[in-house]
Amino acid sequence: MTTATWTHLIWIAGCIHLGIVLANVPLPRMLKVAENLTNVPSFIRQVFYVHWFYIVLIVGLFAGLCFGFTHDLLGASPLGRFLSAFMAGFWLLRIALQWLYYDYSLLRSHGLLYLTYTVALIVLVAILGTVAIHPRG
Repeated sequence: MTTATWTHLIWIAGCIHLGIVLANVPLPRMLKVAENLTNVPSFIRQVFYVHWFYIVLIVGLFAGLCFGFTHDLLGASPLGRFLSAFMAGFWLLRIALQWLYYDYSLLRSHGLLYLTYTVALIVLVAILGTVAIHPRG
């Protein structure tokens, strides 16, 4: 594939990241987060919300990297290649946690969302992992 094709694939990765950010807007209501955290001490609830916010912020940063530093992520710089590898590893770990750690009954009750998210993460790992291993920039 050409560099132009890989550029578009990195932009697709950016769009997937943006989709993940946007999906986190209705997600707390869908998962009944506030209701499920009512019996949790307020400090733990606060930590949960702060961590959720920071993770969404990091995913937004990943989107920004894909759109603003495409050439670097393709391997034009060592830092860009490192960031591609980091993001691929980040999402690969997330897939493993989703499959091996999460309560499957909750995931099954939101089947289409679960399937869509899993496919999106696999695409991210494939795109970012490939350019980390075989730079295109």
